[in-house]
Amino acid sequence: MPASRALFYALAGAAIGAVAARVAYTGFTRNRPADLGGRWTRKNHRGEPITLLEGPAFVAGSGAAAALTPGLPGRVRAAALLAGVGSGALGAYDDLYGTTSSKGFKGHLTALARGEVTSGAVKILGIGATGLGAAALVSAGPVDTAVNGATIAGAANLANLFDLRPGRAVKVGLLTGGPLLAASLFRASPAAAALAAVPLGAAAALLPDDLGERAMLGDAGANSLGALLGLAAVTSLGKPGRYALLGTIAALTAASEKVSFTKVIAGNSVLNRIDMLGRRPVDPV
Repeated sequence: MPASRALFYALAGAAIGAVAARVAYTGFTRNRPADLGGRWTRKNHRGEPITLLEGPAFVAGSGAAAALTPGLPGRVRAAALLAGVGSGALGAYDDLYGTTSSKGFKGHLTALARGEVTSGAVKILGIGATGLGAAALVSAGPVDTAVNGATIAGAANLANLFDLRPGRAVKVGLLTGGPLLAASLFRASPAAAALAAVPLGAAAALLPDDLGERAMLGDAGANSLGALLGLAAVTSLGKPGRYALLGTIAALTAASEKVSFTKVIAGNSVLNRIDMLGRRPVDPV
């Protein structure tokens, strides 16, 4: 029956993603030689050192799940690998070689207009290309491809904007991806359920280390998480839903250039409670 298959494929996708992500994270962080000179180490908002290797672990785990989870048609499987691994690789490039001379979507594009090719601009253009490539595999016609590609790329960028506090990007991913998975199960859509479950399983498995302030997704993990959820959304939603989603992503991305998401979250009691769930208390000023 379609309903039982959808549940089975979703459980398989989540389980493979979770196990593969944990195995990858353990392998990346155990006995690594001096962290390549500290390239994968950053200081968090407390000024404490944490590793960015959670990001490559997410990319590896979700990539393995996209390749191995049953129930995914070949074109959808290829789209998931292109969107998730492609955006993750570009994010890793920015993690390793990025500078702070230009910040934000607007900052990198402004620098590009001046003839300065920043690592962020390379990432933005590259994720745009991988988003369009993934969309072309699952879309019907050039207009759908453009809308879906922009949504996948925009979701990849937006997820990264939330990776500023422990567990925040993963929580946003779970809160947005959970309804997609539930809707796919309700509609008894095996492929959609599997596709939504893949990033959720990998992200949930890495959440304890993120909340524990031992690791963070970085650009690699956050971009990959957003791209995979964007792909799951465009393959599940009808035209009105996809257009509404793209508009929401564009509006939030534009708002991020003027407004601090961290301040907005801290100023709202409900959002702040969710944001602090499982985290260490904020240090007193």
